Amino acid sequence: MTPSWADVERLVKARAGDRYEYCRMHQAFQGATFHVEHIVPKSAGGSDDPDNLAWACPACNLTKSNRVSVPDLETGSPLPLFNPRTNRWTDHFAWDGYAVVGLTPIGHAVIAAFDLNNPRRLKIRQAEEFFDLFPPR
Repeated sequence: MTPSWADVERLVKARAGDRYEYCRMHQAFQGATFHVEHIVPKSAGGSDDPDNLAWACPACNLTKSNRVSVPDLETGSPLPLFNPRTNRWTDHFAWDGYAVVGLTPIGHAVIAAFDLNNPRRLKIRQAEEFFDLFPPR
């Protein structure tokens, strides 16, 4: 029996621990419901298979749109987007206080493209810390 989309959504949300899989922010402080996003968009040949799905905040999902790459900040050459199914977050990103810092060209490019350190996000991470939700475990 094929699982329903609601079942797939529950699986993706649980696997992500209720956190956006790119910047690791918790849904509880977003004011918007996160949703399932296609890592490789359907328009680029991606599927609805759970291995191609991530938990995302609406703003970043709209920013990502149908992209599969981001420009390298130094060369402008396309770099693949961070893929939470095949890449380890800690290989590409780290924490410096409430800010996400890039450890690789992909990390730097994703932070810039998704504006992962805008002032609102930094305040949300500070609030998460008060509720023992930051840094993510």
